[in-house]
Amino acid sequence: MSPLILFSFVIGYFLVLLAVAYYTSKGSNNDSFFIGNRNSNWMLVAFGMIGTSLSGVTFVSVPGGVGTGNFFYFQVVLGYLLGYMVIAFVLIPLYYKMNLTSIYTYLEKRFGVNAHKAGAFFFILSRTVGATARLYLVINILQIFILDKLGVPFVVTALVILLMILLYTFEGGVKTIIYTDTLQTTGMLVGLVVCIIVITKALGTDFSGALSMMKDKGYTQIFNTDVKAGSYFLKHIIGGMFIAIAMTGLDQEMMQKNISVKTLKDSQKNIMTFSLVLVVVNLLFLVLGAILYLYASANGIVASPDDLFPTLALSSTFSSTIGVIFIIALISALFPSVDGAITSLTSSFCIDILGLRKSDQSESQQKRKRLMVHFTFAAVFFIMVLIFKAINDKLIIDFILKFAGITYGPLLGLFAFGILTKRTLNDKLIWTVCIVAPLLALGIDVLSSPEWYEKKLHITLGISSLSQSVFGGYKIGNELILINGILTFLGLLSISKKQ
Repeated sequence: MSPLILFSFVIGYFLVLLAVAYYTSKGSNNDSFFIGNRNSNWMLVAFGMIGTSLSGVTFVSVPGGVGTGNFFYFQVVLGYLLGYMVIAFVLIPLYYKMNLTSIYTYLEKRFGVNAHKAGAFFFILSRTVGATARLYLVINILQIFILDKLGVPFVVTALVILLMILLYTFEGGVKTIIYTDTLQTTGMLVGLVVCIIVITKALGTDFSGALSMMKDKGYTQIFNTDVKAGSYFLKHIIGGMFIAIAMTGLDQEMMQKNISVKTLKDSQKNIMTFSLVLVVVNLLFLVLGAILYLYASANGIVASPDDLFPTLALSSTFSSTIGVIFIIALISALFPSVDGAITSLTSSFCIDILGLRKSDQSESQQKRKRLMVHFTFAAVFFIMVLIFKAINDKLIIDFILKFAGITYGPLLGLFAFGILTKRTLNDKLIWTVCIVAPLLALGIDVLSSPEWYEKKLHITLGISSLSQSVFGGYKIGNELILINGILTFLGLLSISKKQ
């Protein structure tokens, strides 16, 4: 299909989002932007959160990772399910009891200003890098398969897409995103199912036949029993549990939508419904990945993991319809992960760093400051996307999980210490602990897996023999976030005293 026609579908899709935003943002104020006036429907929030959690990275990198990792990623997903239970029955009741707008306000009430600022800082750092990595991946696919053929530079593509997202989020915030995420999740899931059906038929078999072919290739192996491997099942499940707690339960973007629901009970129903559906959807993405590799192998097609799905979907092998469905599904996965990120970062910076909700400024003055912060984060996103383009790394999901393990650790430690103990902290030393703990965790991870950092950073560390003698071949996987959280917890314990 002509790149111009494909791009016209992107523009048409955006116009639909803009129309939804215009309708839902009528009469919006700062409360609408930050927490949707605490009037969101829990079913809409649960469904829309699927799109936010998955993003374009899941849409491309999870299927692409099946070639080397089989269905091992599903171990992480099972861990997510355990983590969401903790969120529903421990964290959500706490947030509702304290009537929070920013969840990091809890840290100030529990420990003081420095804990509040530190929690918000690590969220802002992690969400900015993670969201821009996801954004870069999808923009790069659109660039390679559509915009390059139209002669549009990458810089212009990134700028236009960010302006699109700004146009439909700057006014309504959470109130608008609840509805646009629902629309976009629908587009993504329909695209996922249609692609599985079409590619299965292209293999000349039905789903049961494709499943047998997957088993023969070993793709359907879920549990890795090699204790030393980074994907050992206990590492993945435990790591997935704490990743879910940190990246959802301690994440302002995700919790901002949850605490916009009317009641605690509805918010809990939202989390549990969302978590069960997410398990099924991730399994479908893994099935799609196996089918893609089967088709590529049968037809002699070679592509990098992150490029496999777009290469097949936009090739001349399939009808133009599958290309359109892929593009719509891809941008449906892109927008929820970016619009929510910019909105939550704006909320966190305004409330946690600037103290906007505590000020005596008028509604209009607060709104002007909020808009300035919103546009500033869009500019930061633009710069970060250009940095990722310069690095041009592949299989970004590995990077995102690694970075989350390092930056969300202090959040995990702070909240765990606040909930599990009744001790007070030396407020002046909180920043020291929250900086030293992630650096220690990073050092341990580098020593465990020097080859990962050598490959990603294109450097030679020369510590492979030291790694072997210290760890004996053991590779740290997704349990990195737990190690980081424990180090933070112990550091906080050392600067604490009885209340």
